[in-house]
Amino acid sequence: MRRFGKVIRLRPEHREEYLRLHAEAWPEVLATITACNLRNYSIFLQGEVLFSYVEYVGDDYAADMARMAADPVTQEWWRHTDPCQEQTDGAVPGEWWTPMREVFHHD
Repeated sequence: MRRFGKVIRLRPEHREEYLRLHAEAWPEVLATITACNLRNYSIFLQGEVLFSYVEYVGDDYAADMARMAADPVTQEWWRHTDPCQEQTDGAVPGEWWTPMREVFHHD
């Protein structure tokens, strides 16, 4: 299992829309997340910063993320959520959310 932490900014003018979307997350999107071997997916909000945490339990992360990106319902979801977000300093080319380095973990 691999753990991922990522950050992105929430655009203040889209805050309510973003929170509403996630309060009513689409079942098809949630099913795709699960099918792509992601578990314990959480998004936290502090001020205007979103922090996501997810555990990957599959064998081929790149292939699973490509499968997610190819899903038409997920693409539609992103058309709604992406305008609510703004990349942070340190964003990596090809990644929308900025990956974080894990510096501590304790089971």
